[in-house]
Amino acid sequence: MKQAALDTLKKYWGYDDFRPLQLDIVCSVLRGNDTLALLPTGGGKSVCFQVPAMLLEGLCLVVSPLIALMKDQVEQLEKRQIAARSLFSGLSNREADLILDQVQRGQIKFLYVSPERLQAREFKERLKYIQVGLLAVDEAHCISQWGYDFRPPYKQIAELRPLLNDAPCIALTATATEAVREDIIAKLDFKSDYKVFTKSFARENLSYSVFDIVNKNEKLLQILRSVAGSAVVYVNSRRKTAEVAQFLKSQNVSADYYHAGLSTQERGQKQANWIHNKTRVIVATNAFGMGIDKPDVRVVVHLDLPNCLEAYYQEAGRGGRDEKKAYAVLLYNQNDLNSLSKQTNLAFPELSYIYKVYQSLADYFQIPMGAGAQSIYDFEIEEFIKKFNLDSQAFFALKKLEEQNIIQLNDAYHNPSRFIFLVSEADLYRFQVSHAALDPLIKTLLRLYGGGLYTQALPIQESKIAYQLKTDYPTIKKALQYLSQTDIGLYTPQNDSPQLVWLKPRFHAKELPIDVELLKTRKKMAQEKADSMIDYCQTQKICRTSFILNYFDEPNDLKCGVCDICLTEKRHENPNLEEELIQKIHLILTAHQPLNYNTLVQKIDLKDKNILVPLLRKMIDEGQIHHQDGFFRLH
Repeated sequence: MKQAALDTLKKYWGYDDFRPLQLDIVCSVLRGNDTLALLPTGGGKSVCFQVPAMLLEGLCLVVSPLIALMKDQVEQLEKRQIAARSLFSGLSNREADLILDQVQRGQIKFLYVSPERLQAREFKERLKYIQVGLLAVDEAHCISQWGYDFRPPYKQIAELRPLLNDAPCIALTATATEAVREDIIAKLDFKSDYKVFTKSFARENLSYSVFDIVNKNEKLLQILRSVAGSAVVYVNSRRKTAEVAQFLKSQNVSADYYHAGLSTQERGQKQANWIHNKTRVIVATNAFGMGIDKPDVRVVVHLDLPNCLEAYYQEAGRGGRDEKKAYAVLLYNQNDLNSLSKQTNLAFPELSYIYKVYQSLADYFQIPMGAGAQSIYDFEIEEFIKKFNLDSQAFFALKKLEEQNIIQLNDAYHNPSRFIFLVSEADLYRFQVSHAALDPLIKTLLRLYGGGLYTQALPIQESKIAYQLKTDYPTIKKALQYLSQTDIGLYTPQNDSPQLVWLKPRFHAKELPIDVELLKTRKKMAQEKADSMIDYCQTQKICRTSFILNYFDEPNDLKCGVCDICLTEKRHENPNLEEELIQKIHLILTAHQPLNYNTLVQKIDLKDKNILVPLLRKMIDEGQIHHQDGFFRLH
């Protein structure tokens, strides 16, 4: 079993061995155990279900809440010559049916499904005729109302299990407290012999620091000048991403900004520039990071407070995935603490306001009473708010409607134009003979995209087709639409817009099936999470890593030795140590400058090297030494 898993890992992923805990998880799944895997951000969760799925008969059904993440994983599998598709609310029913036809014929190994799609009667009916070898539930904390990203459709996953021929289930998450873990196990209806694998939430190479500071931009600049390498800076508004990036550029720091309001092309280009180190610093909202596995991020700075430690841990954890030294720095002041408490209250609007937003949505999309179930609409929230004279709390009201499983919001993502032929080669030839004007288009489609157009909807570029046929985009689009209307093919035009899915028939606003107790529970939980975030900022005595571990129910009395709390404690234990080190550094550099970091460390001969980095930063800030091109010199 172990050797088969290792051989599969090598064949498809090119790795000689698993990371710690991965092989144990893989073997648990292969033995047929229901399995809960808790691995920190960047811990390689996908391999834990993808490898055993390759060794099990039948389909791997993967439930995932984020379309962008599904799209990324499907692309990664296809690069490894593994057949994978995704079903999400943005697909037409016809295209979904075609994908399920392929699944039913055994042509697909991995099917990624949004939790909302699972509830469709047609999908459940199809499952009866599909051999499923493994059910994988990604971001499994979404199943719990105690989780920080609750998604009600996740609670329906267990209803599918009787249709899956006793297939084992693996649930995966990076952030789950003990209460959330228990919820996952219960709500997924795990069998009594289930296994739980938990990798410690401790990140030995990650140094956490928190600073109470007024001038955050100046502190940010100081941090970026002290720590070389790639960086992420998180802020809580789109406007602020551009402002901070502009400030950094004015200080000759290579920087750009990123948020969900940018076009797909812009986001893709900015992300690519950062990943390939053409841009050093990306200033972003929390829309940035999911599915991005850049190993060499040296510092993650938060200029604004996340609303909970789960979010902070996940975002900070994007630093140092190569297991080399990295820094997670949180900057705050008293105004931020007050704002976090206030924001938590704003996030839970009064019922009357939720009703008002629901009514406004129905009017916006002109949905008749009792109609609209499973309808999909392009949705620009700023335009909606402006049209109905709503305020910023409208966003939170929409989130409450989503948590109540009444609507679903999908962020903008790039969904390119797609095309598939729906007829056989013989029938297509007969059509070409009788429709000579369309013959050049059909031949060009087959020449550019090959015979795969008979088996799956492939991404196409209308502009490229137009260039080949020496015509224009509108002409090609019109012709492709005609092929769809005649059922020769299925053409789905590109869509980059955010979307709203109207999940249930329209109600009278005040008759909405709102679970008031759930609202109360979620509000209480949000207040507790905000309080924990504030406590993390203000603690002066508890090691940062220890604080995080205790929050995630990993009891410990750890002193990481590298966070700001631990380093301050060391200085207090030996108040003369800093002065002695400064004198020693001056003497060494006087005799040997310039020196790189490793040589300087060797000459200092310091047992605890963790105290040296902040001291060197301080000496640079005070103008005692100079650091350039990796070398230290005296000023």
